[in-house]
Formats: sequence, structure tokens, C-alpha cells
Amino acid sequence: MIKMGDISRHIHEHLYSSSKKLYVKEARIGLGYVGVLLEGGRPGLSALLRNELSPGCGVFSKAGTLAGSDASELLDLLVNGRNPLEKALGLATANAMIYPDIAEEPEKDSIALMNLSPADRVAMVGYFGPLVERIKKTGANLHIIEKDPNRMEILDRKDINSILEKCSVAIITATSILNNTIEEILNGLGNPRHVTIMGPSTPMFGEAFVQTPVTHLGGSVILDPRKIMQIISEGGGTPDMRPFLRFIDRRIKHIKRPEET
Repeated sequence: MIKMGDISRHIHEHLYSSSKKLYVKEARIGLGYVGVLLEGGRPGLSALLRNELSPGCGVFSKAGTLAGSDASELLDLLVNGRNPLEKALGLATANAMIYPDIAEEPEKDSIALMNLSPADRVAMVGYFGPLVERIKKTGANLHIIEKDPNRMEILDRKDINSILEKCSVAIITATSILNNTIEEILNGLGNPRHVTIMGPSTPMFGEAFVQTPVTHLGGSVILDPRKIMQIISEGGGTPDMRPFLRFIDRRIKHIKRPEET
């Protein structure tokens, strides 16, 4: 059983000592994404769950103080953030720190690596619109679980549990890290052959997932940090950023969980 917040804590613990030696050059908060640029030109992204933010004139009390601060202050928000915006700043900072390790990785198609067939039952946690038709063309049986009622109908808990338990392939949005649902989702899986955390904000840090059912991380490399930061500031989303991203996929080397030894 994976405890709530475990994955964020693993990432934070691994990066914290290094974060105290870095400072934040820029932080951008847009309508769909958050971007952080650290010294040395390290860029990091995180999606923003805008629909889960409380209404109000001001949504972040530390606005105007982020540039020039220690990276550790933003990284702390990954585990201590009080809302999805603060946690997004923490995740973007983590991704900026991870960036040098993935900068040269080649583009890989996460869906192609799944080798989907009509025998598969796919659980898509978070609506990935551009992938829906691709998955359906394989003949696989696709079920979508989404929390935003503006995107699609919300399923009841019983249906969600059944989809997760019976799926052979799971595609899970990285934003589940931001609203503290990722551990619950992973705990609800039966015995899928392929589990991918997906999206431009996916933390490409396999060590945080080795004791989970996750088999792949499908994230992104930022090719043009200045352009990405501009797009975020101007309210852009994934389609706008796509020409300036390289999508990558990394397989996780698993270790046995304590209860399996």
C-alpha cells in the first residue's frame, strides 16, 4: 500500500540538498501551466489544475518574491503546498532540477510502446484528448476517468474502482501528483501489464516509482526555455508548447516490494 504523498516526498528528499545550492531566475504562472527557470538555464514545467483553485482576486500570496529565491523554497511546496498552484510550483522546480539528466534523451512515442490490441482494457486517468482516437483505432477498450466536470461526466466511485481493477493498461496524468490522488489511483490498480505516468509535467525520476505499479514515465524535454516561458505567460497550453517540446519515455527498473520478498 502506497501512502498518500509518498511519491512527492521521495522526489523532494532526493533533490532537497541540491536545491539549496540553486536559485530561481524566473517563475511564471499562466492559465494552464506553471514554469520555473533555475540558474544555469534549467527549465521545468508543471500543469496547473485551475479548476481546483479557490476563487479570489489573488491566488498566490508570495507573488513578486519568487525570482532570486532559493530553489529549496519552491521545492518545499511540492510536499507542503496548500493547493494545486503551490504544489505545481514545487513540481516545476523539481522538473527543472531533473532537466540536465534528461536533456539529451531521444523522442519516444509512449502510446506506441504500449503495443495496444483489442485484448486490452485501457484506463485513462485524466482526459488526454489527442490520444483518444489513437487508442480507439487499436481496438482496445478505453475507459476515461476525469475529475473536471467541464471536460466530461464524472464517474461514481464504484465504476472508477472497477475500471482501475480490471485494466490491463493504465495511462495516468501527472497532475494526479498535484491533487494528492496518485497514490490512491495506483493502490486501486489490479495487475496491469503497463502503467504510464504521462504529460509534459511528469517528473522523470524513476526512483520515486520503483515500489509502485508504474512501469513507464512519459514526460517531456524543453527545447526552447524562453519560448516556453513566453507561452505560459500568455496563457498557452500543451498544443502551443508542442513545437518546443520533445516527448520522451523512460522505463522504470522495478525492485521487489517488501511484501513480495
